[in-house]
Amino acid sequence: MFFRWDWLQPLLTAPIVPTLGPVHPDALTVEIFEDTLRAAVTGDFLPYDKDRRWSDEKDERVLREDVVHQPGHTLIPTVTRRGRGTVRVFAYGLGDSAVDEAAELAMKLTTVHGAADARVVRPLGADTAHPRGTRIHLKDFTVGPCPDPGGPVRPVTDWPSAVRKTFAPFAEATARDGLAFLHTQMQADRCGPVLAATVADRIVGAIGPMEVRPDATDRPQLMPQYFAVLPKARGQGLGRLLWQTAMHWGQSHGAAYQLLQTEVNGPSDKLCQSEGLTSLGFTHTLRA
Repeated sequence: MFFRWDWLQPLLTAPIVPTLGPVHPDALTVEIFEDTLRAAVTGDFLPYDKDRRWSDEKDERVLREDVVHQPGHTLIPTVTRRGRGTVRVFAYGLGDSAVDEAAELAMKLTTVHGAADARVVRPLGADTAHPRGTRIHLKDFTVGPCPDPGGPVRPVTDWPSAVRKTFAPFAEATARDGLAFLHTQMQADRCGPVLAATVADRIVGAIGPMEVRPDATDRPQLMPQYFAVLPKARGQGLGRLLWQTAMHWGQSHGAAYQLLQTEVNGPSDKLCQSEGLTSLGFTHTLRA
């Protein structure tokens, strides 16, 4: 093995893995880090990689020859060719010195790989004071029921034709939240159901796709969704209604848990906190 678990484990303040994103704390093992190195050689998706839903080729890979692995800190760089290219260095360390070294490494590798952007990703613990960036939430479906909240939410395909036709303009209006991309996947029949909320026979909110897949330990995970409500329809409880319906769907279809990422103090973050989800930590991304 390349990684020494006794070096790496004490530095894992949040369950974030390069190229994979957040993982369940029970799946945060030395094997999952070793898997990312093997995938860097083959270029294939790992069986439990959430991104394999959207593409035939993995876009981001670990730069295994440039990994820094020492007792006090571990730096794991990745490169993606999406857009003009980005190098990210995941800085696992308990002090600011790891971040400084990660920034230097990111700038160096940006030049080597002809990428346009250099960033440092710093995992932070759940007890971090005044956190910034993204919070990782855990929804555990095994601790209690997720009842169907009812209301004007159902799969897009279950709405009448006239209502379904309003999804396209809704998706365009929420393109920044990923709904336009999701719409293309729906049209190509490449994803699971998408739940939609309506007002006056028009779709004003959606969450999806709804899919359950095994994680690295074969536990069934409700996969991440795109989620948006039109600004003019906010403040009516539709976002909470959509989310609760999605959680009911996940539990009903055998999911053991879901991981969610939200912008700290954003609307989705406040929703997740009010719904009692467990905070697993944060990731703060900085430009190098």
